[in-house]
Amino acid sequence: MSAQEAAGALQAVLGAMAGPHATPRAGQIDAVAALLSGAQRVLVVQATGWGKSAVYWAATLARRDAGAGPTIVISPLLALMRDQVTAAESIGIQAATVNSSNKADWDVVFERLDRDEIDVLLVSPERLAHPQFRERAMPVLQSSGLLVIDEAHCISDWGFDFRPDYQRIARLLLDLDAGTPVLATTATATSRVTADLAEQLGPTTTVIRGPLARASLRLAVIPHLSFAQRFAWVDEFLRTVNGSGIIYGLTVATVQQLAAFLQERGHDVEPYTGQTPPDVREVIEVRLRADSIKAVVATSALGMGYDKPDLAFCIHVGSPDSPVSYYQQVGRAGRALDSAVGVLLPADESDRQVWDWFATATLPDPDIAQSLLALLADRPCKTAELVDELARSKGKVEVLLKQLQVDGAVDKRGTQWVATGQPWVFDTQKYQRIVALREHEAAIMADYAAGRQCLMCLLTEALDDPGAAPCGRCSVCTAELPFPGASPDPATVRLVYESLRRRPVRIEARKLWPAGSGRTGRIHGIATGRAVVPIDGGAWPELVAEVLGDDAALSADLRDAAVQTLTRWRREDMPTVTAVVAISSARHPLRVQGLAAVAGEYLGLPVVEVFAAPAAPTEPVAGPARLRQVTDRLLSSHGYVGGSVLLVDDVARSKWTLTRAAEVLLQLGVQEVVPFVAVAP
Repeated sequence: MSAQEAAGALQAVLGAMAGPHATPRAGQIDAVAALLSGAQRVLVVQATGWGKSAVYWAATLARRDAGAGPTIVISPLLALMRDQVTAAESIGIQAATVNSSNKADWDVVFERLDRDEIDVLLVSPERLAHPQFRERAMPVLQSSGLLVIDEAHCISDWGFDFRPDYQRIARLLLDLDAGTPVLATTATATSRVTADLAEQLGPTTTVIRGPLARASLRLAVIPHLSFAQRFAWVDEFLRTVNGSGIIYGLTVATVQQLAAFLQERGHDVEPYTGQTPPDVREVIEVRLRADSIKAVVATSALGMGYDKPDLAFCIHVGSPDSPVSYYQQVGRAGRALDSAVGVLLPADESDRQVWDWFATATLPDPDIAQSLLALLADRPCKTAELVDELARSKGKVEVLLKQLQVDGAVDKRGTQWVATGQPWVFDTQKYQRIVALREHEAAIMADYAAGRQCLMCLLTEALDDPGAAPCGRCSVCTAELPFPGASPDPATVRLVYESLRRRPVRIEARKLWPAGSGRTGRIHGIATGRAVVPIDGGAWPELVAEVLGDDAALSADLRDAAVQTLTRWRREDMPTVTAVVAISSARHPLRVQGLAAVAGEYLGLPVVEVFAAPAAPTEPVAGPARLRQVTDRLLSSHGYVGGSVLLVDDVARSKWTLTRAAEVLLQLGVQEVVPFVAVAP
């Protein structure tokens, strides 16, 4: 197809989307022409809002008119899928999606595909990773007229959001039919990622790359604010800014706390995390798109792919670990506005800890990998068996399996994993380079948070944009900050502390026994408990430091905070208890016994000794191994207790210690166990 014909196809789509006066952006016609010229493979690296969807819609219509099969879009983003289906159908393209949130619709979708009634099918990589689903979908995949790999940086080892499962599926699809045109799209690819993607796509790949700076986006950094000051800043900002937007937090706890505080202050906001049910997520997305909500307070679960061109602001409470991921998120704002604001409120005291964790969290451990391969060399295993044998969490084992599957060392057959016999060697140099890259990106974000140069220039330089230049609009270039400026009102900060300190920190009991633990079914007899302070330390940073530090008697502040927590709990919904029991601790016996004594004194209850102290501290492990470790430690117990007890510990992270201790107490005749700890997530 000629460039003129490609321009005509694109203009028809743009006209339907934005009216007859819409004009193609630089590179769009070239991309459509390349996709329609033989078996081209095209990599598009363009800023958010450039119009990557319009490119593949135009190519789809042209290829469908020529008798080709449907376009298959592989995307890791459920929000994007819903948006794309709605937008495509508004311009006459029949679109559908199959993903984890619409299982009830799958049969209907496949029936429509069989009748050739669907032009665009959007599929999540997680669905295609499932062998049975992939087998069902394979005829459609093999007959597709165009393959689109969205958020393509996810399939690169060097991408900020690398997903091994997505990479494996992408490689499988690329090998299906060399005659099928392929479009890979991303807004966040450095030169290294671009080169890697082009190599994966093939030697004839056409790369279309444009400038990444956003003239409509005014960036700002407000450094050196405390946890409470950041909350107060957001509160005051929302009172003056027009339009709606997104407020990002690094952790689920931060998102939930901030959303609750803002709601308490009268703002129409909703929290949005990976724990939010899919149907609730969809409602929130629709409300934000319709401007019927002021802001969504979100983790990165609402990052890539959410489409609302007129977002007026994007605030980050805490810094992402990569300038690439930050650009991806802040770039949601101002795509169809003359002016929007992106504000970073770095958390000087905790950002680095989060960055350090993410730098290595997804890397394979060579020793564990070899142990896993040795197990599979003997026999096929289910994931639960591997979790049990390796004494690692289910999440870590699943990530490792996906990585080994990408490398061809293991494969899944039905419900079991098998070794392929292909040798696997830990690529030390590769992973050292990955860690070094992540540390380099974290250093760039530290420079960004410190305002050491033009903010937009720093971001686009980090993405290897050859046109990177000072923007003249950001807080570094202008020395101007959005309201409320460098610091919020101290009165608002006090309100934050008051709000956080009276908000209960609930400890929800474990619901099910873990795979490989020797137990099955639901866990009963444990009530919802309370912690004195959340582990993020926002409300009581000095108390969290005390609890996580060396063992010592309770400070007056921690004692007072414990009494305040018990007082509020008794006023609300504290179950009736008849005794207090402390969990034995080798690391912090003074603190645990001290907290139990405070609870017993305040409640007027005896503190009953049940568990013998372990001989020495144990190294932390996860999953069933943690449960076994705790079991060994708690077996030495003292006879019948009866009644209901308040079970006291210093820290509850996994909650397996509390769960196993509760099980022992229930076996000793206790009717109900109510956890009470100093610190919990």
